[in-house]
Amino acid sequence: MVTNLDRPARSVPHLCEIGQRLDTKGVGLRVLDQAIDTTTPTGRLMFNMLGAIAQFERELIRERMLVGIAKAKAEGKYKGRAPTARMHAEKVRQLKAAGVRPSEIARQVGISRTSVFRILTAA
Repeated sequence: MVTNLDRPARSVPHLCEIGQRLDTKGVGLRVLDQAIDTTTPTGRLMFNMLGAIAQFERELIRERMLVGIAKAKAEGKYKGRAPTARMHAEKVRQLKAAGVRPSEIARQVGISRTSVFRILTAA
């Protein structure tokens, strides 16, 4: 049981895969907001149709978002997130050379352990 059809899956193939797995187990899916019950033929039809529409909507939103980002970049308004970990690369290397463990380096510098390893392997 789910409240909305676009919650359990990211795409129509994924939604169909979930539906097939449930069918194999002898279980139906109920979608509360759309009153869909996949144990009935009409419910299965609506399940597939609304799943396709939900994916279409997500793709349109993504497309519009990418157009907006491209426009903002062209106008110089969108610069993305600052590469904070790279700003500390020299300090990370100095601490590592001094024998400080990666977890302690991350704590001292204020970045993640993963970022510490990324900096150290890039050198």
